Amino acid sequence: MALPKPDSIARPRQTHSTPNDRRSSARSAADDIPPPRLRELGTDLLTTTPRQRIISLARPFVGVAAYCAAVRYGFWWVTPVIVFLIFIAIVTVTHDIVHGALGLSRRATEWALFLSGLVLLESGHAYRATHLQHHRIFPASDDPEGDPARLTWFRALLDGPSFLPRLWSWAYRRSSRDRSWLLVEAAAAVLIATCGIVFLQTLPGLAWYVTLVVVGSWVYPLLTVHLPHRHYGATPLAQTHTLRGVIVPSLFLELTYHLEHHLYPQVPSHHLAELARRLDPYLQASGVQPIRVP
Repeated sequence: MALPKPDSIARPRQTHSTPNDRRSSARSAADDIPPPRLRELGTDLLTTTPRQRIISLARPFVGVAAYCAAVRYGFWWVTPVIVFLIFIAIVTVTHDIVHGALGLSRRATEWALFLSGLVLLESGHAYRATHLQHHRIFPASDDPEGDPARLTWFRALLDGPSFLPRLWSWAYRRSSRDRSWLLVEAAAAVLIATCGIVFLQTLPGLAWYVTLVVVGSWVYPLLTVHLPHRHYGATPLAQTHTLRGVIVPSLFLELTYHLEHHLYPQVPSHHLAELARRLDPYLQASGVQPIRVP
């Protein structure tokens, strides 16, 4: 892949100051070599086949079916693992839905956001509003999703119980066109949680599922925001990290390529590993050191 010449492309405008400019200075080479355009890396990275689309959309519901089977046959010990995998599947597919990477129609996108969010008793439309805002302005203020990046790890952990309600509230105030969806999603989550309490004796699996997904969502600020953006800098290459390995990226369905995702959010998750491979010469030339994991 031929890298763009530093003198041939204007430097990107950087206007945000951050609490860790020293990290940005260490990567000053990143200012001299702007990221290659996606067409230089290959527009095949944007393709999503019908099979890939079906797998991405169906994976969370396969996880729910596996959870129900585990409860039915008494394998309670494995249910936290199944729910953990459901979380990964939902975060991955909602990323792709929000950025239009799966090739869904507008109507299908709305329903996919609703159903995928419902699996974890969350609001898919609140996630879309706040996540797109995060991509637009991070690390500036008025970014409720990105706020935990500015906290200590302990404060980010304590932020967990209030995180999703604050995202919903921000989206409701800012996204008037989605208010009906937001209200329906909130009502559906409350209804399911209420059923878990009312039918505790007859449907203990539902109550346990509600408990797992609610408590599990409390680590969102730490795991999905604070750690990926920890010690962020002022330039795009210093605002988040990328992890490289075999086992961990596969387990997390390529969500570990967070830097690549921020640079090219329109690339679907199933192509992030290949995007990272093609982007390696540019990252090396810019002084970016990926974090090595198993």
